[in-house]
Amino acid sequence: MTPDQIQLIQASFQKVAPISDKAAELFYGRLFQIAPETKPLFKSNIEDQGRKLMTTLGLVVNGLSNFETILPAAKTLAVKHVEYGVEPAHYPPVGAALIWTLEQGLGDAFDEATRTAWSAAYAALSSVMIEAAYSSAEAAE
Repeated sequence: MTPDQIQLIQASFQKVAPISDKAAELFYGRLFQIAPETKPLFKSNIEDQGRKLMTTLGLVVNGLSNFETILPAAKTLAVKHVEYGVEPAHYPPVGAALIWTLEQGLGDAFDEATRTAWSAAYAALSSVMIEAAYSSAEAAE
């Protein structure tokens, strides 16, 4: 990610943050629509889960300027997700639901440059998380 992309992500997230409850609702609605197999993974109250999602997303967005600093927490989170039943195949629909949610929340402000920046950030972070969660699990087998 370039510094310009990071700025785009941070600026766009500032516009979404005030509607974080609605954004989380949109996200999970879309995720369960495009990947219904993920719904059973969420055993707690979905509103609470949505607040956790948006808080975590905010921390990640704010940490993008120094990507290396967010990686340890992202790796730990990824390993924890395995315990909940998350599989590598779940990451692409989560990314698709995130991009769709941002598009809904930002409207015309979600231009191609913003889409590209968010897609790059998600690809970078999800690849690190998948590697952390599943390479160690496969090595242990």
